Amino acid sequence: MENTAEFQLLAESAGLQVCGLIKGRRVKPDPRFFAGSGKADEIAAAVADNQAEVVLFNHELSPAQERNLERHFHCRVVDRVSLILDIFASRAKSAEGKLQVELAQLEHLSTRLVRGWTHLERQKGGIGLRGPGETQLETDRRLLGDRVKMLKSRLEKLGRQRETQRRARSRNRIKTLALVGYTNAGKSTLFNALTRAGAYAADQLFATLDTTSRRLYLEGVGEVILSDTVGFISRLPHGLIEAFRATLEATAQADLLLHVVDGASPSRDLQVQEVNKVLDEIGAAGVPQIMVINKIDLANAGPGVVVDEYGKLQAVRVSAKTGEGLDLLRQSLAALLAETAMCNRTETTQQAACKLTH
Repeated sequence: MENTAEFQLLAESAGLQVCGLIKGRRVKPDPRFFAGSGKADEIAAAVADNQAEVVLFNHELSPAQERNLERHFHCRVVDRVSLILDIFASRAKSAEGKLQVELAQLEHLSTRLVRGWTHLERQKGGIGLRGPGETQLETDRRLLGDRVKMLKSRLEKLGRQRETQRRARSRNRIKTLALVGYTNAGKSTLFNALTRAGAYAADQLFATLDTTSRRLYLEGVGEVILSDTVGFISRLPHGLIEAFRATLEATAQADLLLHVVDGASPSRDLQVQEVNKVLDEIGAAGVPQIMVINKIDLANAGPGVVVDEYGKLQAVRVSAKTGEGLDLLRQSLAALLAETAMCNRTETTQQAACKLTH
């Protein structure tokens, strides 16, 4: 069953006012309208009654389906992928974030060039750019391909710069921690509460797109680097994962992941699965993680530490908003990192002894 509340929140995050919600169920999508002709007529009537300007689909539509629906509704049709891309485009603030979103948008748009969009050559002068006998569609595809190559080149360069910075931190033996989790789980609020960074935090989907890193002092460990990263969502467009791969690689390179979970959400178990699915896709499944169960103030739960039968830390219950449990989280992180450092030193010593023996 689709999470309609999340879909409505997506629409509101894009700045749209929802005037109606129509549900439907099919064994398989209709090739022409996705929803079937009867359901399409029902939506068209609702569009006319409400004088709606946009119809959103909580699914990915093919270019042909999108085209057919727009002709049938006489208004703009936006699928789930385009909606998420639009939200990302409005939230990106850093130069790298804007490049990543533009790349994802262009790659998605490349399948929809037949829809008659604004021609790219108008932005570049137009005259002299079209080859002999080249159609407008071919020109647009060529110009779009050139832009995609340029964006990928710039993102690769930024990725190499970030890798150099990571190596420098590694040489200085500074541990890196990354906050990951479902969108709107409270990662940025927790990041601000731990580091006093003042990063943008709001009760909306994808409030954070640009990775922010700050130093965090932990008693007995010293300074570590804590990074706030983009939130995940179910059926996150693959193009976005690819475009943000350079940023998300910082997650895969972290020493420890703090998996922030909305403890008040009835869908939290499914959200945890979705996050772990994306972590696996970006090569971060093997990075150690502890769960931070956030928003205990909304769930009427108290702060605490959860350990398994062997006494190994599994989760910490906190409220980033009220500050409850944050001391427990700091203590747990310090103990875990200190234990890891001790194990690493012991392993290094054993390897050195082994070499001396040989």
